[in-house]
Amino acid sequence: MKNTTMMRKMGAAALALTLAVGLTACSGSGTGTTSSASSIASTSQTGGETYKVGIVKFMDHASLDQIESSLQESLDALGAEKQVTFDYADYTYNGQGDASTLTQIAAQLISDEVDVIVPIATPAAQVMLAALEDEEIPLVFSAVSDPITDGMVQSMEAPGVNVTGTSDALNTEMIMNLMLAVNPEIKSVGILYSNSESSSTKPVQEAEAFLTENGIQVVKKSGTTTDEVNSAVDALIDAKVDAIFTPTDNTVMQAELAIYEKLQEAGIPHYAGADSFALNGAFCGYGVNYVQLGQETAEMVSEVLVDGADPAVTPVRIMTGETATVNTETCEAIGLNLDDVKAAFSGLGIEVVETTTAESFS
Repeated sequence: MKNTTMMRKMGAAALALTLAVGLTACSGSGTGTTSSASSIASTSQTGGETYKVGIVKFMDHASLDQIESSLQESLDALGAEKQVTFDYADYTYNGQGDASTLTQIAAQLISDEVDVIVPIATPAAQVMLAALEDEEIPLVFSAVSDPITDGMVQSMEAPGVNVTGTSDALNTEMIMNLMLAVNPEIKSVGILYSNSESSSTKPVQEAEAFLTENGIQVVKKSGTTTDEVNSAVDALIDAKVDAIFTPTDNTVMQAELAIYEKLQEAGIPHYAGADSFALNGAFCGYGVNYVQLGQETAEMVSEVLVDGADPAVTPVRIMTGETATVNTETCEAIGLNLDDVKAAFSGLGIEVVETTTAESFS
């Protein structure tokens, strides 16, 4: 934020006047904004080429903020290394979880003739892809869980279109195994998700199939707003489920800070598909490292813009390096012993990272 925060606010005001809507430029939790200003100054002195990078975050929450920050910092480092400027300071926006806002952001970035658009999360990627149908601007997405099912690419190895990026595909079976490792006597599991996010469809189906096959009752509840997610959680508590599963669902992630305490009081462990859920109070977040995902996305942006890589034949990169992040405060609150949890997860070959409840990553 710092100096470039003012630049973004000025850009947001200009965009609002242009579109007659309340779009706002987004700094999110990104810590790369100040370094961007330094990078632009240093590379302009060397005469390096400048590339305009449009970054579109679907909404504010800890996971997407972490990706945005890592992406920006990595673009700065790559720019210094390759003696070019990746100018994102004036072209970074927050879609605020709203499709019409995302559509207008896409129109603005096309008008600005950015060199690449980098949407963060599946809903943002889908809107950007639709807007770029008749454009030649490449799209490098970040954190799209199922790019084929979501219509982003023809295949993971050869996208076939002017699109590539990074995927945070979820290992749903492992999360189910983590649940059973902690409590082999589980009788019922609640699945909490948003039915408005296509990225949740596949892991919800996978979880339901696994649980049914193992004779475990499934109770599915969904919500598209924080209030609806709250109501869904109340229903799962009333159903007396033994645990709750949520995939990499942005809507539930945004609501986690509003629901974790009631799940603590009910003694129900919440297992989810990203470490940020645990940061915001869930018992366990399991999935890819979003700092690394942001770094990898920046590498792909550099390859396309600087090295001339063709997105149509550049394979989508599926992130690995999965770990389980356990909220130690929630672990204690729901009556679990942290050492026992670590031992159970270790038996599956899974490393445990400890965290406590906070709004965002430091």
